[in-house]
Order: sequence, then structure tokens, then C-alpha cells
Amino acid sequence: MNDASKAPATPRRHHKELVGVVTAAKMQKTIVVKVSRRIQHSLYQRYVNVSKKFYAHDEQGEARAGDTVRIVSSRPLSKLKRWRLAEVLSRRTSVD
Repeated sequence: MNDASKAPATPRRHHKELVGVVTAAKMQKTIVVKVSRRIQHSLYQRYVNVSKKFYAHDEQGEARAGDTVRIVSSRPLSKLKRWRLAEVLSRRTSVD
């Protein structure tokens, strides 16, 4: 018997997941997702909203501006893209 056949399969890495709102979907196969979180200010103890933009890969072009989406980390896909679209959680409700 081969020792390689006894070894368990390598476990898959757990990728980071974030939930945010799509702010732009005008590029080909790329969306911009704004992820907001609440942190407590270290000195003033007040809660502050902090947001950050992430570029994510959207292969089918299914996400639109205003949609709430889940993105997961991936290998570097371009200079800025380090995330990919996992699923669209909810569609934009109001039409601008």
C-alpha cells in the first residue's frame, strides 16, 4: 500500500467572508462593494460607522448597484481584486 493513499485529504482553507452593498457595477466582471462596520472609539467610547471599499470579481455580471452581496477572499485576480462574489443576498428595492 502507498503511504500517500493513507494520508487524509488536505483540508480546504476557510476564506474570509464579508457582506456589503454594491456601489458600482460599471466595469466588466468587476464590482465595488462597500462594507460598513461599527467600532467603538478608543478615547470617546462612542460608536462610529467605518466603511471600506473592496473590488470583487463577478464572472456572470449578476450584481447591480444597490444590491446586498456576500464576497469571499480569493487569490489575487488583478492589481486591486482580491475578492470574488459568492452570492447576491438581496436586490435593490428602490429605483433611482
